[in-house]
Amino acid sequence: MPSEQTVPTADRGQTFLEVSGINKTYGGVHALRGVDFKIGPGEIVGIVGHNGAGKSTLMNILAGVTPRSGGDFNVERHQVTSWSPHQAQAHGLRCVFQELSLCSNLTVAENARIVHRSLVALDWRKRARSVIQRTLDEIFPGHGIPLETKVANLPIGTRQMVEIARAFSVTDKPVRCAILDEPTSALGHEATRQLLIHIRHAAGTGTACILITHRLDEIMAVCTRTIVMVDGRVVAERPTAGLTRSALVNLMGAIEAPPERRVSASPKMSSRGFVVDSAGKDATDLPIQAASGEIIGFAGLDGHGQRQRLRALFAAARRKSRKRSASSMAYVAGDRGSEGVFAVWSIAENLTIRSVRALCRHGLISIDAERQLAGTWSDKLKIKTPSIDSPIVSLSGGNQQKVLFARALASDASVILLDDPMRGVDVNTKQEVYKMLRDQAENGRCFVWYTTELEELTNCDRVYVFRECRAVVELSGEEINSSRILEASFGGGYV
Repeated sequence: MPSEQTVPTADRGQTFLEVSGINKTYGGVHALRGVDFKIGPGEIVGIVGHNGAGKSTLMNILAGVTPRSGGDFNVERHQVTSWSPHQAQAHGLRCVFQELSLCSNLTVAENARIVHRSLVALDWRKRARSVIQRTLDEIFPGHGIPLETKVANLPIGTRQMVEIARAFSVTDKPVRCAILDEPTSALGHEATRQLLIHIRHAAGTGTACILITHRLDEIMAVCTRTIVMVDGRVVAERPTAGLTRSALVNLMGAIEAPPERRVSASPKMSSRGFVVDSAGKDATDLPIQAASGEIIGFAGLDGHGQRQRLRALFAAARRKSRKRSASSMAYVAGDRGSEGVFAVWSIAENLTIRSVRALCRHGLISIDAERQLAGTWSDKLKIKTPSIDSPIVSLSGGNQQKVLFARALASDASVILLDDPMRGVDVNTKQEVYKMLRDQAENGRCFVWYTTELEELTNCDRVYVFRECRAVVELSGEEINSSRILEASFGGGYV
């Protein structure tokens, strides 16, 4: 039976992986233009850049998923002519993909078997459970994830934890390098903190880590070196020590505006009446109320009922949709892969599906009206694509999320529910979306917004903090700050 103990890592003086002059083209689109990159044992390298900068394309090439169009590829100073996921696994390179790669029809334990070919013989399921359980406990203590549950039945945050644990799990081969592409995009505060601790620990034992994230505080917290990509090129490379957040944003070619505290809706606006009203389960569960023109936030540790309440609000609105007095609602899914994107459709079709009725002329959809609507909102959200007729899967994850935003904003919905929608969206786009939401609220639209990023809550008029599937605290104005939210999330003081 193969050993399941960690094998000693390579000497830290070596370069584990190095590529130079990497190019990648898709027809006439240049995704990568002459990229140089290297990493050695124990390094944590951060890669930042706007959506469509080429970050995920580079990682897919390093992981063997996508073939390069040109350039040199070296592993442990040996040139590689072809590179596949199997070869990457054999060399100890693992990847946590932005669009999760778990098999939804398999259990958590069965998914562990996919990356561990040594788990054979009659007892492979037992060993797979042991491997993934051990790694989950190590990275996310107190996770409570049932290993025999099918992945399809797990929420997106839990799936992300499983994907991360699978990448770091060890049987007969060590993890030499872990590529983490937006690993915290669906994680709550506590799970994110646990992962960053583990990344530092793994680096201390010689495991190299490549971290791609739009959450720049994570880059500053753990990375030893930071690379900035713009339009398929590396435009800057700096030691992270001494690098400020504002300097990093400026290297990406954007000026980050300081968070603006949302000015509460005026009494005149609120007097229009409540457009969202959801009673809680019992006296300890606050009812959710929001007026026209308000932005309402849902906060708290991930998995404490925020998504369920959003869906309950949406389901209630659908039941009342036959009543003329019912407010029209739109829903922006955070799990775009399984709940938001129609993968076989074009960008235009995905963007306009919520507005089909408004696009009909004499009982048929007007192609001209559809293209005009799609083009207008594609321009407003600066969706990076050569054509709105391109398949939506040709877009980066962040640009796909922009399409979902545009779908809701282009509709006639007076209330828009947002399920952690900034997952995988770059810092500059976030600022543009924040401004757009505030402008839309000023015009009377109502937003109910669940987010795992505490700084985003400064855009809200009021915030409901959830704990144990109940809305337990309502905050407003100056009360909306990270300390108060975390205190409410944990049911007391926060350390």
